[in-house]
Amino acid sequence: MTDELEKLVTAVSRSAKYRHLNPDLIQRIGARELAARRAYKEAVKSTKNKLHQVGGAYFAARIDYDAALARLQKTRDDPAAFRQTCRDLMALHASTRERLPILDGFYRNILADLSPIRSVIDVACGLNPLAWPWMPLAEGASYHAYDIYGDMTGFLQGFFELLGVNGRAQTRDVIGQPPEETADIAFILKTLPCLEQVDKTAAARLLDNLNARYLLISYPARSLGGRRKGMVENYTTHFEKLADGRNWRVRRFEFEMELAFLVEIT
Repeated sequence: MTDELEKLVTAVSRSAKYRHLNPDLIQRIGARELAARRAYKEAVKSTKNKLHQVGGAYFAARIDYDAALARLQKTRDDPAAFRQTCRDLMALHASTRERLPILDGFYRNILADLSPIRSVIDVACGLNPLAWPWMPLAEGASYHAYDIYGDMTGFLQGFFELLGVNGRAQTRDVIGQPPEETADIAFILKTLPCLEQVDKTAAARLLDNLNARYLLISYPARSLGGRRKGMVENYTTHFEKLADGRNWRVRRFEFEMELAFLVEIT
């Protein structure tokens, strides 16, 4: 790492908004922006803008993870109240908030023919592991979750431990270091377009390196502002290009807010 890049990573990491971000991702984006910008200050600003696009835009406000975990602990022994707490917390992140209206049927319908699912990899997971109570997984299933926010993965690890889930949440830049585990299924939910904002080849490389029998790949059907603007058609084309030439058997599921593809790797 050059002195200037190290200076940029330090500066961005000191910002309250980005202090919990994986430094490898900051370094990856910062190096590119330093090469593309005329001035250091411009590179810092553009790095922060890109980090906002790939992560920060999904949060309306800072999440108090200690309070969130306390709420989960308080309702743990009441299944209905616990599920409602999970729903309330998933509403704090745009990606999982958009899935709440279809949550009761999303995993049940898509994964119905795959049971028993004994292991999951969740790439760029956000708060998706909180949907554990809705997932038709085998008893004792393992769950490996990855995200770029250290405070979030710390919270998710606490969630796993609270429920006694055989789970691990890890902070990682999956572009540079894809998950190594072998799993029955990998969740790649509304993730690939974000990865390609950082690196145009990132989606294809990630798919090449995941060790899973099935992939659940999804895309947003609407923008964060709620507009459709041809997104289903565009992302269908995007998926078809990624699938071209691969030994995949694909089933398509279209919901009001999400387009999903269940892939069996043959």
